[in-house]
Amino acid sequence: MQIRGSGPRPLPNSRISAVMFAMFASMASLYVAGRLWQDAQSRVYLIKELDRRTGQGQSAISVDETLKLVDCRQQHKKLAALEMELVVARNKGFVGQYSSETNGTNFSRKRLLVVIGIATGFERKKQRDAVRKSWLATGAVQCAAMKKLELEKGVVARFVIGRSANRGDSADREIDNENWKTNDFIILDNHVEASEEQPKKTKLFLAHAAEAWDAEFYAKINDDVYVNIDALGTMLAAHLDKPRAYIGCMKSGEVFSDKSQKWFEPEWWKFGDGKSYFRHASGEMFVVSRALAKFISINRAILRTYAHDDVSVGSWMIGLNVQHINEGKLCCSSWSSGAVCAAV
Repeated sequence: MQIRGSGPRPLPNSRISAVMFAMFASMASLYVAGRLWQDAQSRVYLIKELDRRTGQGQSAISVDETLKLVDCRQQHKKLAALEMELVVARNKGFVGQYSSETNGTNFSRKRLLVVIGIATGFERKKQRDAVRKSWLATGAVQCAAMKKLELEKGVVARFVIGRSANRGDSADREIDNENWKTNDFIILDNHVEASEEQPKKTKLFLAHAAEAWDAEFYAKINDDVYVNIDALGTMLAAHLDKPRAYIGCMKSGEVFSDKSQKWFEPEWWKFGDGKSYFRHASGEMFVVSRALAKFISINRAILRTYAHDDVSVGSWMIGLNVQHINEGKLCCSSWSSGAVCAAV
């Protein structure tokens, strides 16, 4: 006969141990989750800080690092666009061939050969019209001709101009009206148009062009220079294998310290006792490769400018692993046979 209540009972110590183990496991889980969250937040902060610093140009980075960063971001954008199109295609019940047009961006199209910036000013409409009637395009078919130039020859050409010191005045309105008719301007809204600001204007053009167009080369010319597009294409094709090419009519010359001189350089003392400029390309027309244009774009905030744009561009090449190419065909004032350009 079994007496009620005489069966085995759990020991108090075992019950306490189970409760303690459960509490310990819960605390450990909370600790691990907290550390993982902190690590994730730290990674987000570091990524944002890197993007902020590189975006503001607070530190100079190498050409190779620059291209890696830019290419990485471009690949992310391409992937996102492809994923969006894939979703749309699946919703329609099929997956077709990838279209080159997605959100206004052409990813599958071949890279442009060259983007040409034609430096101009408010009072230079006659010169612009002369360019339009010669090598760029003309008349009512101008937009179609510009598109054909881009598609068939891989060349984009735009007039480059800043804004008036009196923002919104008649000079600005005339340029806006002209651009509405021709659609062949790059208007630098954050730049005041002035002859002494030409070096900054050239820097802003190269930065803008490198961001707006994907091309092998980027060129700057003056609006009184005529260009043989076919000859330019042939010449540039010979330098496609040079990733850091700086091409132009290379020269040097005297640094003028006298204010009465036309080519006076306020910081003449920086060029040493010999008062001679370093080797640089003539400002009438020069070309830089894609890598160098990207470098200028990212480091624009810390790149120093001098009194003249050609000297300024040459100074940015000092210290970089750049190949200076002395191309006689870009000596526009020489009128030599086979020349790519001619100054008038």
